[in-house]
Amino acid sequence: MTFDGPKHERPGTATDAVHAGQPAPRPGEPVVNPIVRSSTFHWSGPGDGIDLLYSRYGNNPNQRAVAGKIAALEGTEDALALASGMAAISMTLLAGAGSGDHIVASRHLYGATHALLTDELPRRDITTTFVDPHDASAWQAALTPRTRVVLIELPTNPTLRVFPVGPARRAARSGGALLAADMTFATPINIRAAEHGVDAVIHSATKYLGGHSDLIAGVVAGSAALIARVAKMMKLYGGSIDPQAAWLLERGIRTLPVRMERHNRTALALARWFSGIEGVRQVIHPGLPAHPDHECAARLLNGYGGMVSIVLEGGGEAADRFCSHLRLAAPAPSLGGVETLVSQPRHTSHVDLSSAERHALGIPDGFVRISVGLEDLEDLKADFSAAVAAALPLATPLP
Repeated sequence: MTFDGPKHERPGTATDAVHAGQPAPRPGEPVVNPIVRSSTFHWSGPGDGIDLLYSRYGNNPNQRAVAGKIAALEGTEDALALASGMAAISMTLLAGAGSGDHIVASRHLYGATHALLTDELPRRDITTTFVDPHDASAWQAALTPRTRVVLIELPTNPTLRVFPVGPARRAARSGGALLAADMTFATPINIRAAEHGVDAVIHSATKYLGGHSDLIAGVVAGSAALIARVAKMMKLYGGSIDPQAAWLLERGIRTLPVRMERHNRTALALARWFSGIEGVRQVIHPGLPAHPDHECAARLLNGYGGMVSIVLEGGGEAADRFCSHLRLAAPAPSLGGVETLVSQPRHTSHVDLSSAERHALGIPDGFVRISVGLEDLEDLKADFSAAVAAALPLATPLP
């Protein structure tokens, strides 16, 4: 959409969230794009002067509208909406690496992404070296002549670690590799990753972009050439988003800036409150000065995000009891919705890892991940206070 009126720099983020990807307004046309359920469109050949439109190709009007909105928010040439966050990750990696190629990845990744790299891609003769993202020299040291992708995640799921993008970016540039980043927890409201040199900005749009726990989607934003490569993989593997889900995603993004402002504010307040609660051994939130990456997060992010993780005294049994006594917050996988959701990574996102592997990543038994919703802060405090009290009989003293 073009904006009439006085000329100035690009529209603000909130304006893009509402208007980008929309056709120019015309009398009699709907203010909200209709859902176009057609799988195919009239086309007799190149002489028609338009590209072939087919919903599996990702160029249905709803699919393109939401892609335009995402590209505007991320500040990239193009974007693509896909059927899930894992479709976005996997299609991007397959677009960047082929048989015999190599990937360098942060060892702090979403569990399913880790499984993709360790279990599935080796079947396609694509290998991965995992590095500690806080070791600035590790990225360069892990490169090989066949490295094609460098993969990071910011903030990390579920430990909420934040590290500088620079070392990974410099390693990718020196090796001629693609820098891909899962920015689901941050959203383009808290950081525009492309401005930090990320080539492929990836989100599970099921989370904050959709924002209402009513759709499954993923997005990739980047250069037009990169998105064309990812779209080619999507066509082959069948990962296109359904038009109705695309419409829901576009609707959700319209309120993303105001939702993220509330998520950011309430999560930080809740993290501060948890820090004084008996039975809570550790509170993890990058907005807390005690967080190991607080200074980096303060420099890098425009907001600290809507996630809070806690570690309860008493381990897994205490965490189970805590979750079973929640009445307002909902024990459920996923995150980023208007309602507060609580999960234990040992049961959900990192269930495929051993206890020792989880501990090495900073996810001990008793770890609870909280996606802070839009409820009133005092109501959340009351709910969590009762749940922690219920878990206390199983608590053990600190060593």
